Order: sequence, then structure tokens, then C-alpha cells
Amino acid sequence: MLALAVAFVLLATTGWTAALRPHAAKDAMAAALAAWARGSVGDRRLPDPGAAPATVTRFFAALTAPQRLGLVRRYPLVVGNLDGVDPALRYRANRFALTRQRTSDLARERSDQLTAAGHADATDLADLDTSLLSGDRQILAYDPTGDGRVAEVLGDLRTATRIAVVVPGVGTDLSSFERDDAKAYSVTDGMARALYGAELAARPGARTAVIAWADYDTPHGLGLEASTGTLAARGALRLESLLASLPRRRDVALFCHSYGSVLCGLAAPHLPPGRVRDIAVMGSPGMRADDVADLRTTAHVWAARDAGDWIADVPHVEFAGLGHGPDPISGGFGARVVSAAGADGHAGYFVPGTTSLANFADIALGDYSAVICPTGHTCTSGLV
Repeated sequence: MLALAVAFVLLATTGWTAALRPHAAKDAMAAALAAWARGSVGDRRLPDPGAAPATVTRFFAALTAPQRLGLVRRYPLVVGNLDGVDPALRYRANRFALTRQRTSDLARERSDQLTAAGHADATDLADLDTSLLSGDRQILAYDPTGDGRVAEVLGDLRTATRIAVVVPGVGTDLSSFERDDAKAYSVTDGMARALYGAELAARPGARTAVIAWADYDTPHGLGLEASTGTLAARGALRLESLLASLPRRRDVALFCHSYGSVLCGLAAPHLPPGRVRDIAVMGSPGMRADDVADLRTTAHVWAARDAGDWIADVPHVEFAGLGHGPDPISGGFGARVVSAAGADGHAGYFVPGTTSLANFADIALGDYSAVICPTGHTCTSGLV
């Protein structure tokens, strides 16, 4: 009963959508990886896609520019999702992959073999492809297989001294990555854009970058996925790989919403000391840790929840692998609780004008003295 209650409440959020799922060929990435495994450059075999980012970086650094571009053209789905590859090269690879996918979706849209719903499906997918290809968008990861995964960079990773990563929760996939309506700030891309804008407003000219990271498989549908840590554990490995690929000597902050905070909690003990400076969770069902000490991290741990967030009614317990443990905003957990004034509901933490968004921007910038604590809390003591 507990598991069903947790799963139901987690899924009954505006952050979860029954939106269109990507309809790409299920074996697209599998075929790309198989071709990559057979490939080579000169007399050198291509690196294992599961290799450490540092190994991948060394491999690509030893190639000539034409050789790197040749790999981008032949294996865009692999290169565009390979941690350790220079971000600029990944952006280029993902433009190739997206262009190919748009051609496929436009062909499906014109097919006379589809129903009306199928045509609408193809149109929406082609529109999404076009949006991700628009302007100078920097797509760091793109995989159309299944529900799809995507990540986008705002700002310049090469020159940024501070990097924020937005980790979303339940129901996130390629089709729900962005919105252009009043709920734009409830999805990954909108959250990241709001945070990036708030950082620049607070400190014009700041050398900062934000990654909208919808690059893991999240729970969806009606079931128990959301009450277990299985998908969060898999996502944690992907997040750890991403962080290992980021430029060194950068201050990194994680902003983990809803089920994303479960992922961040599982990743925390495995992050190299000092690699992540801050972990902020909002609307959290728990971090799969008894308290901050149990996270075994050197990062500052922050927590926020607005008064109207239904997540407060979720049982913050863990039993036989179901549920996610203590409430991060509880006094016994030990996180630095920050104000979420102005936020409205579970998906409203990144809406411009809210105190929660302003606090997140100050945390991302390391401007701890500007962070606003709730009445009765002292959340910045001991920080410089």
C-alpha cells in the first residue's frame, strides 16, 4: 500500500505528462553502436563507448581534425553522446543526428500509411527536431531511441568558471524536454533557461553555464517505478560520467527536482571530493540517505519545498526498497533549508520572480550570503 501510494502521488504531478513519446526506430542507437564497434581510424580501434571519459578524451586528442570530423559524420549518434568528447564536437554530431531524424520524421508525416493520429505524431516530432536544430542551440546529448533522451548547454562550457546541472524528475523524456506555454518552467529546458537567466541577472557578465540534463530514463506510466531507486541508480551512473567529462577546476552545482533528487542522492557518495560544490534538491521525495552525513559528500546540501507542494504528503520512509527515505527539509536530515516563497506547487520552483529561483541562482554563483532562509532557519552559517 505504501509503494502504491508513493508511486501514485509521484506520478500525479504536473511534472509528469502523457505527452507524445518519440517514435524513432527502436534499434537506432544499437545499430550505431554496432557499427562503431567494427570501426577504426587508421590502424586504431575506436574506444569502447563505456570507457572512462578521460580515455575517450585522450583518444580524440590524438586524432587529426579531419579524422574527428569523419567520426562525427559516420557515427553522429555515438559521438554526440560520448562523455569525454569535446562539447563543440558533440554539438556538431548531434546536429547531424537531429537533421537525419527530422528528414525521417518529415517523410513519415507525408506517408499515406499513417492514421490521422500518426500524422499528428510525426508532425510533432518533426517540430521538436526543428526546434532543437534552431539557432545556435548546443545539444550535448541526443538519443531518439525509445522515449528518447536529450541534454542542452546554455552558456560556454569552455570558459565557464561555474557550471550548474538541472536534473529533472518523473515523466521526463525527449518529448517533454521543452514547452512553449505557461508551464514552460516546469520542464527541464525551461528550468535551465530560468536558472541561467537568473544567474546573469544577478551577476551580469558572469562566466557560467547551465546544463539541462534530461539524459536518463525516468519513471513513467502507472506502476511502482517511481517508488524504487532502480532508474535513479542507472541515471546516477550517467550523471557521474557527465561530471567526470566536464572541464576540471570548475565549481559544479546540481539542482535536482523531485525524483531527480533520488538520483542525486545515489550519485553523491561516488562523486570525487571537491568535484561538486553544491547539491540543491527541491520537491524531494527523499534522497535514499538517512541524513546529510549518509550522503558522504563534501558538497553543501540544500533543500527547498513550497507550502503547496503535494510531495509533503508522500510518506518519507523506505521499506524493502520502496520509498526514498527521510524528508530532506526535515530538521534531522541536516540539509540547509532555503526559502521557496512564491513557488506554486510541485513544478513551480523555477518560475521567474520566485524566491526559490533567486536562491538557486545565488547558490549556483556561490553567492551564499544572498541566499534567503525561511523564517526560523539559518541556512548559510559557516559559508563564505
